[in-house]
Formats: sequence, C-alpha cells, structure tokens
Amino acid sequence: MSNETICKHLNTALQMEMTAAHQYQLHAHVLDDWGLDKLAETMRGEFQEELCHSSRFMTRILELGGEPEISFAATPKTAKTLKEMFESDLKDEKEAIVFYTQASKAAYEADDLATKALFEEIAIDEVGHRGWLELQLSLIERIGEQRYASKFVSGGSEEEA
Repeated sequence: MSNETICKHLNTALQMEMTAAHQYQLHAHVLDDWGLDKLAETMRGEFQEELCHSSRFMTRILELGGEPEISFAATPKTAKTLKEMFESDLKDEKEAIVFYTQASKAAYEADDLATKALFEEIAIDEVGHRGWLELQLSLIERIGEQRYASKFVSGGSEEEA
C-alpha cells in the first residue's frame, strides 16, 4: 500500500471531520436559537474537538507529502428536534468508527504505525462521542424531550428578563 492510498484515507477522514465540526457548529447555533444555551456550549466543545481532529489529519497528510483536500464529506443539516439531532450524529459517529478502524488496519498493513495510531486515537474519541449520544437518546426516551431539554436552559440574568 502506498502513501497515496494512506493519504486518500487521511483525506477522507479530514473531510469527515470537517463535516462533523461544522455540523456541531450548526447544532450550537440552532440550540442557542432554541434557548438551550447549556447544550449549545457542549456542542461548541464538540466543534473544537472535531476541528482538532481535522488539524491532526492535515498535519499527517503533509508529513507524508500529500495534499490536504479541504471539503465536506456531506452537507451539515439543521435538525428539527433534539432526538433527530442526536440520531443523525450517532449515525455519523458509528460510520466514522467503522472507517477509522478499517483505515487503521490499512495503515498497519502499510507499516505506517504513526497513521495507524492516529486513526486509532481518533476512533477512540469517536467511541466516547457515540456513548454520550446513546445516553442522551436514552434519556430523551425515558423522560421525554421537553423534560430533557429543560436541563439545558440557564436561568439567564435579571437584565434579560
């Protein structure tokens, strides 16, 4: 397997992370619009983490003499409900875990241990995201979306009232 193939996997990952980052950025703005400022802040944290992932993939591509292809794997979409938001994100996280696991195996077979480790580290992060999303969906199912959402609204300041 050549650096070209490894760079192709890395560029696919880069595009997936760019999509994820901007999906979380969109979520943050939508959640702010819905008045769920605490959950919006969580999404901003996810946005930053996904940007960090994309940066790591770019760095590795350049180290291998490749050229980063900056684009989205898919167009970020606005969710209509929290459940829809989390289900969509969960689907994306599951796909990322499968892809990163396969890409890690390919890097190992190419004797590229640095890229293998990178894919594994980010896959582990995505497993954490998957667990968090599964928990949120479970909470929504058990207590209902309105009650769940009420936990993510700050009291606001007296000046706002």
